[in-house]
Amino acid sequence: MDGRSVAQPLQPLSRGVTAIAGLVFVALVIGAGGYGPHRDELYFLAAGEHLAWGYPDQGPVTPALAALMDALAQGSLTLLRLPSALAIAAIVVLTGLIARELGAVARAQLIAAGTIAVGSVFLITGHLLSTTTFDLLAWTAITLLVIGALRRGDDRLWIVAGVVLGLALLNKPLPVFLAIGLLSGVAIAGPRRLLRSPWVWAGAGIAVLIWLPWLIWQASEGWPQLEVAAGLSEGGSASSEPRWAFLPFQLLLVSPVLAPVWLAGLWALFRDPSFRELRFLGWAWALLAGIFLLTAGKPYYLAGTFPLLVGAGAPVVDRWLDRGRAQFRRVAFGAALALSAAVSGVLALPILPEEELGPVIAANEDVAETVGWPGFTARVAEVEAAARGGPDAVIVTTNYGEAGAVDRYGPALGLPTPYSGHMGYWEWGPPPDGQAPVIAVGFGRAELEGWMRECRVAARVSNAAGIENEELGRPIWLCKGTVEPWSEIWPEFRSLG
Repeated sequence: MDGRSVAQPLQPLSRGVTAIAGLVFVALVIGAGGYGPHRDELYFLAAGEHLAWGYPDQGPVTPALAALMDALAQGSLTLLRLPSALAIAAIVVLTGLIARELGAVARAQLIAAGTIAVGSVFLITGHLLSTTTFDLLAWTAITLLVIGALRRGDDRLWIVAGVVLGLALLNKPLPVFLAIGLLSGVAIAGPRRLLRSPWVWAGAGIAVLIWLPWLIWQASEGWPQLEVAAGLSEGGSASSEPRWAFLPFQLLLVSPVLAPVWLAGLWALFRDPSFRELRFLGWAWALLAGIFLLTAGKPYYLAGTFPLLVGAGAPVVDRWLDRGRAQFRRVAFGAALALSAAVSGVLALPILPEEELGPVIAANEDVAETVGWPGFTARVAEVEAAARGGPDAVIVTTNYGEAGAVDRYGPALGLPTPYSGHMGYWEWGPPPDGQAPVIAVGFGRAELEGWMRECRVAARVSNAAGIENEELGRPIWLCKGTVEPWSEIWPEFRSLG
């Protein structure tokens, strides 16, 4: 015997798993058109009009999807977000399959699928077109393939895992940490034969080949992703949290009342004798938690491991439901699922009127960034109209959300193409040289003094619902022109934070 796992007969996948996935998909599609686009979605749409192998902060996958969906039905939020709804539904099914690979019977599969289906982080990311949504899908798929390769002895699955990893890396670079965690976990806990397997390294090589165009683009641009990552680790993002909050935040990402499910899975990966060959997965989680904690990673960076932990914990919970006061335990667990569904639904979906979103925004700041963009653009248009009578004004903004809004809603109001130094927008070039007036959105006076002439605050950003988001109250400046030609000052506008 060489210690290889002997394939065990698998339980049938419960039809209830696909039913749960279907319900999640329908809920996400029904809610997809609510409120408005997120600032990131506006950026993805703009990036989709400038398709490239790379951008400073991401790969080409999500912008390409945005371009495809917008080409099918321009301006439709529902269609734009359809890939995300499909991705979350797929994650629910994959979680059921992970649980099945780990020996879960039908009810345990339903526990796993249901827990993920009502998880806040999954519904929130499933409501928006986001790189994170497809990152979660990739982590889940890779985990299932790794488990399947070991439990069933099918080495071809390492090749499939490599393809999925490569595509995931073309979306965003975060999955490289998953690969590091898995390999390090194997080095610590075994089975170390995997480190000598040509199939494993062939899969890794395929992943690198698929990722290579992005790596070449980054190298040609001086590796801007590293500067972006440094800014994120310093808290330069609305979704950043204090370092001390990283581990406590994990208890909230699915649901506080369902945290025992994935905690049981983490315990099982380390302690259950039937998972001996999969012990490295528990070590991978621990190593990733340590890496993200030390590097001040965002709390949701570990979210892609929840389908694994929930899949491993579901059989434990299933057995627990039959012990002692079984009826009470089942009712309590059902209530926990229902409560989680209600809370996650309110946090993720457009259920409340915009005027009542205050408590929701306190828990999910992304909601605030989906409100007010048409009004924002109309405000800029008012300033632009006041500047008419001379050369066409140049619109320059501090961030990609503002520029993306003007790109999306501006043409109908007669606005010119906007410019910004933020992320990918800087790559798309400066305004033409000349002495046209400048509408500068969101800048501070001190910033403008070195670049612009004779600036005054012409308006301030507001929104009808009074939502306190990143834009509320920002100044919209009207300046007579630039001190130096745009081509000379444009390098100073670059912002990767």
